[in-house]
Amino acid sequence: MLFVLIALWGVALILLLSDSRSAINRRLSGVAFTGGAGALAAVIDGTIIPHVEAVSSSSETAVQMLYMMQAASSLTSYYGLPYTFLLFSLAYRPIKPLTRLGLTLPLLLFVPIALCLLFTPGYNELYPITYKIVVWWAVPYMLFGTVNVLLKRNGLASQTRKHAIVCLAVLPTVLLSMTMSYVLPSFGLLRMWVYNTWFVSIGVAVFLIGMFTYGFMGVRILIERRRLDTTLRAVTSGTAILNHAIKNDVGKMRLFGEKMKAYAIETGQTELLADVETVLHTSRHIQEMIGRVHRRTEDLQLRTAAVDLNVFIEKTIQSFKPMLGSVRLRLELPEADWRVMIDPAQVGESMSNLISNALEAMKGEGQLTVQLKETKRELWIRIADTGPGMGKTQAVKALEPFFTTKSGDGANFGLGLPYAYNVMRKHGGTLQIASRRGEGTSVNLVFRKNAVRAMRKDPQAEISVNEGREANG
Repeated sequence: MLFVLIALWGVALILLLSDSRSAINRRLSGVAFTGGAGALAAVIDGTIIPHVEAVSSSSETAVQMLYMMQAASSLTSYYGLPYTFLLFSLAYRPIKPLTRLGLTLPLLLFVPIALCLLFTPGYNELYPITYKIVVWWAVPYMLFGTVNVLLKRNGLASQTRKHAIVCLAVLPTVLLSMTMSYVLPSFGLLRMWVYNTWFVSIGVAVFLIGMFTYGFMGVRILIERRRLDTTLRAVTSGTAILNHAIKNDVGKMRLFGEKMKAYAIETGQTELLADVETVLHTSRHIQEMIGRVHRRTEDLQLRTAAVDLNVFIEKTIQSFKPMLGSVRLRLELPEADWRVMIDPAQVGESMSNLISNALEAMKGEGQLTVQLKETKRELWIRIADTGPGMGKTQAVKALEPFFTTKSGDGANFGLGLPYAYNVMRKHGGTLQIASRRGEGTSVNLVFRKNAVRAMRKDPQAEISVNEGREANG
């Protein structure tokens, strides 16, 4: 049981650290915490209390305190697991009539627990709870929560995959724990909870595999984000120092170069003049390149403004239409538009980088897809191409500064995607890449609605308002 305790409380901590602002993460961490509380009760009963009794002759007070801790942990697990799981389910897939209750809903769901604590016999080691009563509300809580999670629908492939991982990691463990801890004990089969170790081990294994492979409840995103943030900070500091040093030295080169140029003109030395012009051109080129690197890696300062997303996306694409050639453009925008607070210059530059990458990858043939999609909490701008795609290793490295798969004149520094990532991070969002060799690449700019203060504009409502104004006019 010690393994179960460490595993479940470790999962709870990881979920909170990944995104403590997410109600889904907080409530799922509550599920893991209450499950771990049951393991703590077993560890106290089977390991700690016998050890204290064996090593201390005056251990009665210590044992009594440990027994009280065991009782509290056991009740937290028995009563808390169904409760926190149902709350997680309602955060994961909100039900509109219930969301209107707000903070009243958790209080209403707590009523059966309060009644059991008040009116059923107190804790004892053989019957920690009155199984034949608790089963009548605990099982419906867990079954309803399971069905509600399964009914969640996702329109995006990456979210569908993460939903499958949630279902595999959480639901079997919860259902089997329900059977072992509530259903079977209500028929007189006690201490069946000892078999929960196997179910929890499988659930934690699925959690860890999903976390490092596809991402689970934002955990992998957190790991990648922190790694990239560290890299970007190092690059920003390095390029700032480099920019300053080179700018000073190049400034001296240009100063003395201009003096040499004036002397060559004055004395009529055409060969020397040509050489000096080459040196001056090179110095300007060096200064321009380091300036471009510095601008792409410096810490961004957002200048936000209210932006109509549909119009913004259409304007950004408009400048690329002459470059399409034989490339087919597929633009998908929702009927109801969204107004958001973003930095239009920075986001527009990010989109332009992604579209340029897509067109360059397709080499004049294929399909460019630009979509605006929405989920309950997010807005996604998806830019996808039908180019050659990237292997898994390249896709993982694509956000690293100075990594590039392009060859050419040396003007590409591999900073387009890191810049776009930095812009999205500043907006409280994320950038996600999906690519496979032979199937093209898809890049998603994911904005959290609350972070960009998204407001939905209903065209029908605007038409009604305009018609009303015309009638009054």
